[in-house]
Parts: sequence; structure tokens; C-alpha cells
Amino acid sequence: MEELKRVALNTHETEEDRVTSLSLRPAKLEDFVGQKELVANIRVAVEAARQRGEPLEHMLFSGPPGLGKTSLAHIIAHEMGGKITVTSGPAIERAGDFIGILTNLEKGDILFIDEIHRLAKTVEEFLYPAMENFQIDFIVDKGPYARTINFNLKPFTLIGATTRSGLLASPLRDRFGIFHHLDFYEPEDLAEIIARSARKLNVDIDGESALEVARRSRGTPRIANRLLKRMRDYAQVKTGGLVLRLPVVVEAMGRLHIDAQGLDRFDRKILTVMRDQYNGGPVGIEALAATLNEETDTIVDVVEPYLLKMGFLRRTSRGRELTDLAKGHL
Repeated sequence: MEELKRVALNTHETEEDRVTSLSLRPAKLEDFVGQKELVANIRVAVEAARQRGEPLEHMLFSGPPGLGKTSLAHIIAHEMGGKITVTSGPAIERAGDFIGILTNLEKGDILFIDEIHRLAKTVEEFLYPAMENFQIDFIVDKGPYARTINFNLKPFTLIGATTRSGLLASPLRDRFGIFHHLDFYEPEDLAEIIARSARKLNVDIDGESALEVARRSRGTPRIANRLLKRMRDYAQVKTGGLVLRLPVVVEAMGRLHIDAQGLDRFDRKILTVMRDQYNGGPVGIEALAATLNEETDTIVDVVEPYLLKMGFLRRTSRGRELTDLAKGHL
């Protein structure tokens, strides 16, 4: 059971999680559950681009991790009939590497850059003419022999994903034609996602159990699928089958230390530290991270958005504060 606990508390996907997530990922817009207004707008944009025979406008997705930004990029590539090249901001360290990626794109292909706000400045500047004019300019030779070469690219679509849109440079943000923000899912939508994933994993789960897993999934499909796999493991070991019913789900969640609101031990540790050591706040994020011996980015990007949505935290000019709701929950 200790292994189950460690997996639940891990904020990063394991290799097994990544492989399974690929198999659980929807392939078409009609299979994408939730974010109804966003999906409707994407459907219109895709259909209009197909009718004109043009690449889709550059698109930016923002929102907390695990809400479906990468899945939507793959779906759009499938709907547009093009290939998708996937990379991330931190992975592109040199402008030369980025030139290679851009020149290998065919007409109508999708370039998906995750965590685009973490692109190096020198790499980001190569994007400006590429996005606007489908050209890249690079300098060859040095000194008096230096000259600029213009290279024409095939028309492509850049889809960027970011968990912190405020960190994007204005020149880059302004070059995206379509903006979409993904919000946390309702439990009913998550329950539908869990039911679909259960069928793919050959797990027998009833509606009541799916809704219970959904309520504890922090409004995030990635976490919902991860918890479903942990429930599957528990049912297989404890009951000898792949049948999930409410008593099994509740017992397994208890062993994983995930409460009815979806908070795990790390969430409760943050709230408890704020209550006991800082009298409920306000406390600066740097001081809180130092007390917890944790990276500020982990707290800001992974933990804090859900606590804010649930009304357990307040952001003020002086720092973070606990709400009465959080104190009552503790």
C-alpha cells in the first residue's frame, strides 16, 4: 500500500502513466468531453480553415496542467489531416535546433510547443517572422563577410500551451490568432471521462463509483485517469477482479490519503503550515515554499489553482491567506 500512496502524491506522470494516457486520449472533437464552449469554437475554426483550404490560425491554450491542452492539439492535427510535431519550451535550447524543426514542417502541419512561456529568448525571436510571414532569417559567416539568408517555410500552425500565460512576452502572445483558456471540469464531465477510460481498461465501474472518483479528481482529467488506474490496482489485489464499486473506491481513497474534496497529504500540509506557523496568513509564496522545502513553481502551477478554485486560499497584495472554509475543512 505504500507504493499506492507514493504514486498518488507524485505530481509528475510516470512512464506507465504516459503510455496509458496516450491510449486513453480522445482522437476526435466529438469524443472530447467537457469544455463545451471551447470545443464548439475550435470546431468552427477548423471547419472554416478546411473550407478555405488554409492552415488553421496559430492557437494558444492556457490553463492548469492536465486539462487537455495536449489532447486538443493532437485532435486538431487529426481534424486538419496534418502531422503533429510535439516539443516543449525547455527542450529547445538553441536556435539552430529550432530551425531544424521549422524547416521539416510540411504545409498544414501542426507544431505543438508545451510550456511555451519557458522558451529561450533567442529561440523566441526566431518564432516572430516564422509565425507572421512563414520565414526565418539566419546569419551565416562572421564579421565583414556576415550576411542574412531568408528561408521560406511551408504554411504551418503553431499551437502553444502554457500554465502561466502572464509570463508570455507580449510580441509572442500578440501573434496568436486564437486564444482559449481551459478551466477545471465539473464532476459529471469527469465521471463520463472515467467511464470511457474504464471501458478501455476493461474495468467494470458503476455510475456512483465513477462520480465518487470524479469528485476527488481535482477537476482534472489527467488526475481522474490516474486515480482510476490506482483504483483498478487496488480492486485487482483486494477483490481479485476488475470490478469497482463504491465501498472499494472509498477504502482505496482512504489508503491513498485523498479526502472527499480531492486534497492529498501535500495539499493539507500546505494548509496546515499556513494555519499553524503563519496564523492563517498572509504569507509570501517564497516563505511558504522554503518552509515546505518545495519549489515555488510546484505550488503555484500544480497545487494552488485548485485550492483557489475551491475557496481554500486567497491571494492578496501581502501574500496567501487561508479562508474560513479551509480552516473548517482542516
